[in-house]
Amino acid sequence: MRLLGGRWRLLLVSYLLDGPKRFNDLRRDVPGISQRMLTLDLRALEEAGLIDRTIFPEVPVKVEYRLTEDGQRLRPVVEVMRDFGLWLKGRGDMAD
Repeated sequence: MRLLGGRWRLLLVSYLLDGPKRFNDLRRDVPGISQRMLTLDLRALEEAGLIDRTIFPEVPVKVEYRLTEDGQRLRPVVEVMRDFGLWLKGRGDMAD
């Protein structure tokens, strides 16, 4: 849980399950996250070996994030959490 703790990390992993994303794509996917928090969480996930960061030598620089093989193993966790959240929402236990 230390790796996925916090408000955003599991959500970021869930978006990366669809395939590689650029930094600004992730910012659009998660509008409530600050640039600083996104950077910190992406670095933490990278240090944990769950995502890879690829820098393309272009102008402007293109940086892409993708799940590693270990990161892909989180798919069942993401699916269970999504199902649980939808179940709670259906009960009316979650604030919108």
